[in-house]
Amino acid sequence: MVAAAAVLAVAAGSLALTQFGSAGETGGPRNTGLPPATAAVERRDLRDSAQADGTLGYDKQRKVNAGAAGTTTWTPRTGSTVKRNERLYEVDGRAVWLMYGSGPMYRTLKPGDRGRDVEQLERNLAELGYTGFTPDDEYTELTAAAVKRWQKSHDSERTGTVGPQDIAFSPAEVRINSVEAAVGELAQPGAPVLTTTGSERIVTFELDVTESRLAKAGTKVTVDLPDGSSAAGSVSSVGRTAKPGKDPQDNSPKVTLTVSFDKPDKVGGFDQAPVTVNLTGELHKDVLSVPVNALLALPGGGFGLQVVQGGRVRDVKVELGMFAEGRVEVSGGGLREGMKVGVPKI
Repeated sequence: MVAAAAVLAVAAGSLALTQFGSAGETGGPRNTGLPPATAAVERRDLRDSAQADGTLGYDKQRKVNAGAAGTTTWTPRTGSTVKRNERLYEVDGRAVWLMYGSGPMYRTLKPGDRGRDVEQLERNLAELGYTGFTPDDEYTELTAAAVKRWQKSHDSERTGTVGPQDIAFSPAEVRINSVEAAVGELAQPGAPVLTTTGSERIVTFELDVTESRLAKAGTKVTVDLPDGSSAAGSVSSVGRTAKPGKDPQDNSPKVTLTVSFDKPDKVGGFDQAPVTVNLTGELHKDVLSVPVNALLALPGGGFGLQVVQGGRVRDVKVELGMFAEGRVEVSGGGLREGMKVGVPKI
């Protein structure tokens, strides 16, 4: 879809729009200068839409850093999914287990400690069935007893304490995107061991800022997938910064948008692949519209149309509405459905 701002700029400067004949008074009769062709004023529905190239991938990419120094002795397979209480990686034969939480595991927790990380741990233990305490931000002896039971289930030393060498937090299950420290390589605290993503498929794409009316969270889309099928979804997030796009020939500012699928489990294919995103914006029902190239830049400013009736031509000033499907919504000037307006000859 051509952006409305760009269409107006073209309309204002295009010679084609001023070659219908010599200008007269707006609304007055014209006896000469019949346009080379005409098009009908139509009453119809107009739907704002756009199409953009996107990339199919996964959401929430992040690094998993080692919690202790040593030799990496096991890593998961790239593309696999790791869930709560499953092994994430091993250092010196000691497994690090995945637990759910938005904050990091940054210290060794023991009785007497308090904080958000304590609450995250306790809620995970409770979800796994290791109860006997109240999930809160205080690490008590009851918490330590639950930790010992959890450690026993993994044949680990029952210390009642737990730290970054034992657990890594993530907001949800993760998909292994890449291995940063292969088996046999040294792991260092703070250095990446794995790169993970969320397990759901998403699409990212860029949209010109002039299309901002479509760049709204919740906008419905369909995505044309590499296998020829399509999947429904909606815009889940819109970037807050506009910057030049990836195309070196196009310096117009762009915003980056993310699409979430209605049924992400049904979307397969390559880890990353090019796709086409079809956005559906507003619907204006039962409006008068004309082809965009019928617009005439009026000498006094604004836009008009050349109405052709009975072999005579008159200029009428109109108000513009939605641009969509190669047409523009128009009102004013006494326009009615079926009237003929001038257009450049194609």
